[in-house]
Amino acid sequence: MKRLASAFLIGSMALLVSVGFSGCSGKISPTATTASKSGGQPEPDVTFKNLQGQDVSLASFKGKVVLVNMWGTWCEPCRGEIPTLIQMQKDYSSKGFTILGVATNDEVKRVIPFVHDTKFDVGGQQMTMNYPIVMGSDQISTAFGGLLGMPTSFLINRQGDIVKRYIGSLNPTEINSDVKAQL
Repeated sequence: MKRLASAFLIGSMALLVSVGFSGCSGKISPTATTASKSGGQPEPDVTFKNLQGQDVSLASFKGKVVLVNMWGTWCEPCRGEIPTLIQMQKDYSSKGFTILGVATNDEVKRVIPFVHDTKFDVGGQQMTMNYPIVMGSDQISTAFGGLLGMPTSFLINRQGDIVKRYIGSLNPTEINSDVKAQL
């Protein structure tokens, strides 16, 4: 019985570790909490550094619907969803929406050229990232409840409440529907 319990515990831990790191090694199905117009968990009180080194508080976006997208230049699934994010910024920014790209586990000297020079195919056009990019940290990730995989995104309503958390690559149909419901 002890061996069975021990084997179960080891197997469970291996599964947890593999799920935690699978976001950047392949596609995983996003997991999410329920989206609602109001309510949810309050956004954390965090301040980021933008690419010029200036402070940007998450609270400064209150009144807008915000998709906080934790990503890395090195993360293939993160890179794969950038065209969807660029299109969403184009489609919804005039309606009070913004994406806040939080570069994690990268140095600013790698992020700046990536943001300015890397082009993505968006509807047949080659485009660079068109939304604000800030630098993340372990403390910021912890304030959001930790990251189980990359990319991880948080949808925040106009009142500053996290109404949905996505772990893994975003489903374009789902995220567009969720954002429209908040606008």
